[in-house]
Amino acid sequence: MSTTLPLFWDLSSADKKKRIDASAKLVGTLQKFQAAFVPKPGAATGAAESDETSGEEEDGDEDGGRPHKTEDEVLIDALNAPDVAYSIRRLVRGLASPRESSRLGFAVALTELLSRITTVSSAQVLALVLDASRVSGSLSGQEERDLLLARLFGLAALVHSGLLLRTAPPLPHSATPPSTLAACTDALGALPELARAKSWLAEAAYRVLCAALDALAAASADLSWRDEAVRAVLEAEFGEAGGAWTPERVALALRAQRLWPEREAEWRRMWAPAIKHGNVLHSANLAALAKVLRESGVEDDEDVVKASGRTWKPQVHFVWDDILDELLPPKDSGRTPKGSFQEFFRIVVDESLFAGSASNERKYWGFVIFQRALSRVKAADLPMLFTKNFMRTWINHLSHFDRYLHSFAKQIATSILAAVQKDPALGFAFILQLTGVHGNQQFDKLTKTKTVESILTTMNAEGIASYIQHLLAQVDEDSSSAQPDIQVINARRAWIVEQFAALVRHGAIPKDDGWVQVILDWLVVHGIFIVKKKSPKSPFSAVCSLRIPAIVLPNANVQVQSPPSPPFSDGLREQCRERLLSCLADLTQLSVVTKTADDKTQKLTGAASDGEFWISRVLQTIQQLEQDTKHVKLAAEFDEDELEKLEQARKAIASLKKVQVQDDRKESARGAELLLQSFILLLYTEESPEQRDTAPLEVISCTDGASRLFPESPKKTKKHIEPAEDEKPEPEPIDVLVDTIIGCLEKGTAYMRAVSNHGFSLLSAAVKDSTVDLILAQLERRDPSELVADSDEEMDVDEDEDAEGGSEDDDADSSSSGDIDDSESEEGNEEENEELRKKITEALRANGIEAATGLSDDESEEDLDDDQMMAMDEQLAQIFKDRARGKGKEEGAQREATHFKNRVLDLLDVFIKRQPTSPLILRLLVPLLALTTSDEKQLSEKAAGLLKSRISKLKEVPTVLDAAEATAALEDLHIRARKVHAHDALAAISHCSLYVARALLHTGADAPVLAAYTASLVDFTERKASNLNANFFTEFVKRHPSAAWGMRSALLAAPGKAVNVYRQGQAYLLLQTLLNHLPPPEDGGLEEVATFTRELQEALHGVLSAACDADTAPAANLKESLKLALVGTRTTKRLAAKSEAAARVLAGTWDAALWEGLHGRLAAHPRFKSLGALLGMCKQVAQLAQAQASSEKKPTKRAEKEGGKVKEKAAKSKRKAEAEAEAGAVAPTVKKAKRRKSAAKDAE
Repeated sequence: MSTTLPLFWDLSSADKKKRIDASAKLVGTLQKFQAAFVPKPGAATGAAESDETSGEEEDGDEDGGRPHKTEDEVLIDALNAPDVAYSIRRLVRGLASPRESSRLGFAVALTELLSRITTVSSAQVLALVLDASRVSGSLSGQEERDLLLARLFGLAALVHSGLLLRTAPPLPHSATPPSTLAACTDALGALPELARAKSWLAEAAYRVLCAALDALAAASADLSWRDEAVRAVLEAEFGEAGGAWTPERVALALRAQRLWPEREAEWRRMWAPAIKHGNVLHSANLAALAKVLRESGVEDDEDVVKASGRTWKPQVHFVWDDILDELLPPKDSGRTPKGSFQEFFRIVVDESLFAGSASNERKYWGFVIFQRALSRVKAADLPMLFTKNFMRTWINHLSHFDRYLHSFAKQIATSILAAVQKDPALGFAFILQLTGVHGNQQFDKLTKTKTVESILTTMNAEGIASYIQHLLAQVDEDSSSAQPDIQVINARRAWIVEQFAALVRHGAIPKDDGWVQVILDWLVVHGIFIVKKKSPKSPFSAVCSLRIPAIVLPNANVQVQSPPSPPFSDGLREQCRERLLSCLADLTQLSVVTKTADDKTQKLTGAASDGEFWISRVLQTIQQLEQDTKHVKLAAEFDEDELEKLEQARKAIASLKKVQVQDDRKESARGAELLLQSFILLLYTEESPEQRDTAPLEVISCTDGASRLFPESPKKTKKHIEPAEDEKPEPEPIDVLVDTIIGCLEKGTAYMRAVSNHGFSLLSAAVKDSTVDLILAQLERRDPSELVADSDEEMDVDEDEDAEGGSEDDDADSSSSGDIDDSESEEGNEEENEELRKKITEALRANGIEAATGLSDDESEEDLDDDQMMAMDEQLAQIFKDRARGKGKEEGAQREATHFKNRVLDLLDVFIKRQPTSPLILRLLVPLLALTTSDEKQLSEKAAGLLKSRISKLKEVPTVLDAAEATAALEDLHIRARKVHAHDALAAISHCSLYVARALLHTGADAPVLAAYTASLVDFTERKASNLNANFFTEFVKRHPSAAWGMRSALLAAPGKAVNVYRQGQAYLLLQTLLNHLPPPEDGGLEEVATFTRELQEALHGVLSAACDADTAPAANLKESLKLALVGTRTTKRLAAKSEAAARVLAGTWDAALWEGLHGRLAAHPRFKSLGALLGMCKQVAQLAQAQASSEKKPTKRAEKEGGKVKEKAAKSKRKAEAEAEAGAVAPTVKKAKRRKSAAKDAE
């Protein structure tokens, strides 16, 4: 036993892997011992007859040792190896141990051991288990609990090991089988006794009992007493002495029904009278079953509820899984349902666990059961789960975060989404339930979740189409009743309109041209037209009711021959028009990837897969419906002038469509086409002429601009006529179109904003200087009173003229105009105050009170009674209210102006993104910089973002550039940089300056860039009040090191001319940056580097020598100087190592003796000798200079290789000459001697 004792320790480990490994080792070791053990013949008989005691003290662990052994223990000792016998007894007794996970580990080991050895019987092990778990009255509660659990685990080991039903082989040297009927019935009978002893053991005990029934049903025919054992177990449970039905008895009955269905008559007798028809899941038994599964017992003789005294626990009973297996069997099981799941769920779950009086604990069980059933049901059976009470409970707990089951309710929603993601075909069925009879159409809004929206995003195109079909079917629902509730019908129709808009708006929902076209057609029919009569032949779903093209909704065949009843109200039709425009706004911003005829992919924005604009498709629908006057009627009425304008616009669109694809202007033509179509649609969406205020003018402007920008036939155009002197020149066609776009932005609707941005994006290639001036004029600041006047009088034409003229003003004019505006505003405030005083005086005079003159007004006050005072108060309140309303109107106008400027900035963003190589971007810099200093935070941040994130990060630069204009812009930027105070503003100017510098450098104009940055550098270092910082120059040096090398002289001179020590240190840092980013020199550049390095060394040595002579030189300044020297030596070393020529040119640039002498002076200086950092850097410079000088004297590998070749050649020549001399050859000439001398000299 000494070999097995250590193996028992890990059986109690809390680590599952350790327990399993220990069990495997123990069982394997015991098997080897048992295989080597040979019992003596007649040992079993002799052991049974003798009653001798061994005297051996057992290590009983938890129970302690006993002086005598029972007959079963003697038999176990006789037939098994000593270690095996000891282990069986110890494992049985260890089941009662409460230490860590001993019970689990010992039960696993015992089960595995009993399944592998054939030298013990079930009766012997059962006797050991019962004896080791005997309960007495003197035990504490914890001890009693441990013993009862030990009995349960021991009986479970008997069942799961198979020993309880094993018939062969018999025990050694005996004919006794391993198990008998008596032992089986005794073991199975002990399980219900455990359940009756403690209710908390009932579920586990009956689970083992059900497992025993499964084993009995699967046992071979050799088990002759199988039926008797089953009958004994069931008779003991359901016989005359049976008590109230419990979930455990239901599970046992279900197991018996499933395993032996042919014994229905016997079950009918046993289950009666509480369970009828011999089937637990029969519809007649569901009411009683609901009470039982609610864990309220039912008496056999009376249908009354009996308190069971059971404690609630969050885990649902295992009987629910058995029931679900019967009603919703798994797909691969091959079994058929044994009852109606719909009736079961309605009665047992919905009307019981989700009843209004049910506790939160029971509702929790209901949620768990719903979650388990959700994964089993099919799409057609989903309505069985979403019952009335369940939906009410779920929505209530999902809507409020402080509800008891809110977290679980969210888990239910997550489970539904997971199911849809696994099978998208379920999405439509779920939506029907969530928004159906027991749900709510506003489910997401009510529950404050995005459940329905998330389900829609996971559905495929067929599912979305089915959902649209479902929505269309509800348009005329309940309208056929005698007295339809119009308010309810209108609310449902409004919800349907919103659902259509949500389907188009949500970007995650996969878009399909088919169902998107159905939604747009439906909104057009009910928003722009009035349906007079249904037409079954109409291609539009709203006109033919629910007849939709088969490619979109193949199952939609319902047709109604009458118009919608009741008719759509004016409010609903207005809602349809609004949602039509919002859908088109979303679709205009949507990009799709399609393939062309030559199988190339292309990205289209605002168009369907065939390349046609969605707005164009809507207009085609309108034109088709206009021709069907029999069934629909246009809601808007147009006069002859408007019809003529529409016809002209259509002709212009047809002309734009003729622009060839190969033409560079094709994209601009599509932009003009989009604008024209959008304004035509606006005319149709406004029913009254009063509402169509500016749309006709916009159509005229667009038609004129598009016709002139894309003339139909250049050959037939009339000869250009110069305008008269008193006539204004005709504006550019692109300016007309952009001016129309700007007018649309003032409206602020999502539709016009989307159309304007996309149209301008397509037209951006045609933008000219005047167009940029027109856009920038909209960003000029205006007085709020002017904005109010303009909005009241709607003087659009005057605003356009001001915008055109404003672009021609220079800085001086703008500043002077600003002063005028300030003075005018002050005068306006004085006029307002004077007007207010006048009104107050009149109100007082009307009530008999004169204005204050410095005299006492007590007499006047005595003349007024209470009514007069109240009347005067009302008049004064009205005066101040009118004044506040006027101020509010100004504030509103200012706010609208800010929003409008934001939209104009969006146009500039589009232009920069679409035309990165346009030279017109340079004209945007100064106006955008002016906006960054605006007191309107939103505008300033957006303008700064354009400069920092858009312009400064452009990878391309203008290909064609006016150098003079760019130079002037760069100089202006540097002048602004020297005067600006804010750090953010300086950073913005730096971004602009770098962009302009890059553009100029790209065209080869280096001189203006160097001049501008050199002038700013001089201002930074020599003027104390300069607002520039080092980052302004550092970014330039890093991004354009080649150009910055051209201003090296200015950089080198900057430290010596610095106005203070701080600026001198900043100048040193700039020199370090230049050296660190120095590019490889080109031809002749090495000489420049050498010269610059010598000048740098001279300058630095002079500064450091002067510091040694002066006693007031700051140490920090010396540190920066030495850092720069260190960077310089390292840079020279790096360049010299690239080639031999570079090494020759850079030879001697750094004088090691000079720096060693400087090091000695610093070390001897009383102030600097203690500064180790300074001395260390100076020493490093001297060492690098010395190393460079040494490497210059030593030939490089390449030089050594070439030198070796020269020596070898010289030796060959010498040997040849000597051979010729010995042969009497003529002595070498003077020329040959010189050649040999030269070769020898090269070799040396």
